[in-house]
Amino acid sequence: MNTTTHTAAASDDKPAAKPKSPRRRAREFALQGLYQWQISGNDEAAIEAHLADIAGFDKADREFFVGLLRGVLAQHGALQEQLQAYLDRPFAELSPVESSVLLAGAYELTNYPQTPYRVIINEAIELTKGYGGTDGHKYVNGVLDKLAARLRPVEVEAKRAARKG
Repeated sequence: MNTTTHTAAASDDKPAAKPKSPRRRAREFALQGLYQWQISGNDEAAIEAHLADIAGFDKADREFFVGLLRGVLAQHGALQEQLQAYLDRPFAELSPVESSVLLAGAYELTNYPQTPYRVIINEAIELTKGYGGTDGHKYVNGVLDKLAARLRPVEVEAKRAARKG
C-alpha cells in the first residue's frame, strides 16, 4: 500500500476519542440514576442495582458514583433551593436532564471542595451536551457559574484574576 495514500486516508478520520475517566463515567451513571429517579420515582437501591448491570459500570469510580447519587437524593430539596435563585423559571419546569445535571453540579460544588469548580462546571457542560437539549449546556454553564461564584468566591475570583493576567 502506498504510504502517502494511507496517511491521507488516516488524516480524514476523526481523531480517536479520549478514553473516559472513571470519574466521568461515574458522573454519567449518576446522571442516568437521577434521571431515572425523576421519571420513575425509583429509590436509590433500585437505581443502583439497575445501573450496576449496565455495560461499562465496572469502569466507573463506584465510590464517587454512590456518593454523588446518594448525596443528591438526600439533599435534593436544599440543592433545588440553592439553584432556584439562578434559574429563569421554576425548577420543576427544567428538563429532567438539565435538572439532574444541575443538581449533581450543585452537590459537587458544595461537597467536593477538592475538585476545582471549573472541572465540575466543564463536566456538567459535557454531560448536558451529550444527553440534553441543543443549547441546554449554555444554560447549565450560566447557572453553575453563578452558583460557583456564591459558593466558592475565593476560588472563582482567583481564577478570574489569573485570566486578566
